[in-house]
Amino acid sequence: MITTDKCYENKEQLWGYKEIDPMGGYDPYSSSKAAAEIAISSWRRSYFNPNEYDKHSKAIASVRAGNVIGGGDWAKDRIIPDCIRALENNVPIEIRSPKSVRPWEHVLEPLSGYLLLGEKIYKEPVKYSEAWNFGPDLDSIVTVWDIATKVISNFGKGQLVDVSNPDSTHEAKLLSLDIAKARFKLGWTPKLNIDDTIKITVDWYKEYRNREVYKLCVEQIREFIKK
Repeated sequence: MITTDKCYENKEQLWGYKEIDPMGGYDPYSSSKAAAEIAISSWRRSYFNPNEYDKHSKAIASVRAGNVIGGGDWAKDRIIPDCIRALENNVPIEIRSPKSVRPWEHVLEPLSGYLLLGEKIYKEPVKYSEAWNFGPDLDSIVTVWDIATKVISNFGKGQLVDVSNPDSTHEAKLLSLDIAKARFKLGWTPKLNIDDTIKITVDWYKEYRNREVYKLCVEQIREFIKK
């Protein structure tokens, strides 16, 4: 089951959140993800307890990724789609929270972790029926402004404008994940640094109009697998 890194009670701490840290959320979105994680944990312990696997033959794991980016994302109020729409329309990129720090990762990173966990839990269901973080290395935990700057550099044009409003609704300023558990218990590690992540993402948006999107996606998946 997939939730998000927003499920943690965010204390704006410098160190990454571990799977055993408290769930919570200041805003409704974060709270809803925390509630989902609590429900998953309760369901697992009450009905499909790993210690009783021989009776029910069910294994449940939950996964929490960082701020996922990649080609094909057109959602509203997300930094990469906002950047691309502005660049394609030759208007400045408006940045609402320039100093907010997030664990940025390409979508293929956590997906590779989910697939690896699926393989592990299939072979040893009792051992891997837990919660797991899949985030980037420390060099990819940077500000929104830095991300947008790198997008412009890779796209070849554009400018940024700070439109932050001190009276806007609450948004966490600092969030990162501790991925030691996935690294040591699954053997999973991120393959892309922040520059690779931005490049492969921007490359998709630079090419999607002129190429068959399916083939473009498959090509990027194959390049990722080589790493």
